Amino acid sequence: MAEPILSVRGLQTWFHQDEGIVRAVDGASFDLEPGRTLGIVGESGCGKSVTARSILRIVERPGRVEGGQILLRRADGRVTDLARLDGQGREMRAIRGGEIGYVFQEPMSSLSSFHTIGNQLIEAIRLHAALGKRAARERGVELLSLVGIPRPAQRIDSYSFELSGGLRQRVMIALALAAEPRILIADEPTTALDVTTQAQILDLIRRLQDERDLAVILITHDMGVIAEMTDDVVVMYLGRDVERGPVDAIFHEPKHPYTRSLLRSIPSVLATPRSRLRTVEGSIPHPYNRPAGCPFHPRCPDAMPGLCERSLPGAVALGERREASCFLHEKPASGATAPVPTLLEPRA
Repeated sequence: MAEPILSVRGLQTWFHQDEGIVRAVDGASFDLEPGRTLGIVGESGCGKSVTARSILRIVERPGRVEGGQILLRRADGRVTDLARLDGQGREMRAIRGGEIGYVFQEPMSSLSSFHTIGNQLIEAIRLHAALGKRAARERGVELLSLVGIPRPAQRIDSYSFELSGGLRQRVMIALALAAEPRILIADEPTTALDVTTQAQILDLIRRLQDERDLAVILITHDMGVIAEMTDDVVVMYLGRDVERGPVDAIFHEPKHPYTRSLLRSIPSVLATPRSRLRTVEGSIPHPYNRPAGCPFHPRCPDAMPGLCERSLPGAVALGERREASCFLHEKPASGATAPVPTLLEPRA
């Protein structure tokens, strides 16, 4: 496999509040390889978006990166630890947008209502390229055309509130690509869009990835999107990656109880009509009341009393490019490993 373009190792991002410390990300690790799509999946509140914002060093106060490494392999071959850079420094500002583009979760709150989309595009383009206003505007029209916005020469003078949700999301993607980054992070890019528009946005991201050889991080809670769009998957729970691996392996042979619970909750056309949908039992713990030991043990159907509530499992290698953090896979004295059921039949 190619050298990772981005490696996150033991990332910790905490929010220091008067009531206590919220460990939004508490030891996440994963790799992003060139030209591939990495999906980060989990319930709301599991730290997916904070992980992405930590990579770009745009975590809002009182949050800050407390530890770990964010290793970016630059175009010239250098490796830079983004966790050590000043979030407001010149080098980080050049990387943010220049080498890593970001599609924010909610375009209506991310785009200015007081400036045209053209003004915002021109500002993003000129921030990273030595272009005059006219050349930057022409580049902006090209970007709007690239992302499939009709009549881009006229639309560039529109305001965000004059556009539909799908067009606003396309503008966000154009902004993220303004400086031709090598990495694109898309944070819930289909939120609040109808099904048809969701499919169009996902197809657009895939087309742009193929045309520009982008490495993509796709953040979502939708397992269907993960199955359709990604090459590799990171399953997060309470700020930690509990399972990592290729998408087919994750779906066909999940190793962590949390991953299996997420997959069981997917609606199926084969289900009995009018039957109840299965859910992940329980709820995510309050951020000020994290459980001791394995963070998933209060909700885990396979929890082992006397072990899971006392100790935090480490990542166990389960084959090539596969890891899971669960005591079910720690080998006992006999050398055997606890069996894990297969949920899905292999795809043809």
